Amino acid sequence: MLQELDLAMLSSYEQAKNLTITLLKKWLVQYKFADWDIHESTPEKIGKPVTSIEKEERAEEIASMLSDNKLWHSHGRNIGVTTLTKLLRLRIDDYSNDIEVRNMIRGYHDFLMEYIQREKVPVFLHSKNYFWGE
Repeated sequence: MLQELDLAMLSSYEQAKNLTITLLKKWLVQYKFADWDIHESTPEKIGKPVTSIEKEERAEEIASMLSDNKLWHSHGRNIGVTTLTKLLRLRIDDYSNDIEVRNMIRGYHDFLMEYIQREKVPVFLHSKNYFWGE
């Protein structure tokens, strides 16, 4: 089995993992933590300003947890709101009980999935500025 191991492929997987972690940390600091200015949950820091170093350290902690196979035992598995808020300690806007918003999001998701499947689009990106499918 080891003789058939493709070291180049293994290296590409490791590079992809590292890129994902790097991009996640950048996104967390730049967007998710953008308005995180004052500590609210760590007892000894409550009311004190949050530094950019603390944002980066917190992003590193979250990225490490999300990439820990021993914790998740799977890739591509759904991570629910409770796990995000309790285990990862992230502040999440939970729309689960807002039927109108939930139905709009579900409808939009279903519409996009039907399009992707019908057109056999292997890669699809959507941002506020554009759609792109390959």
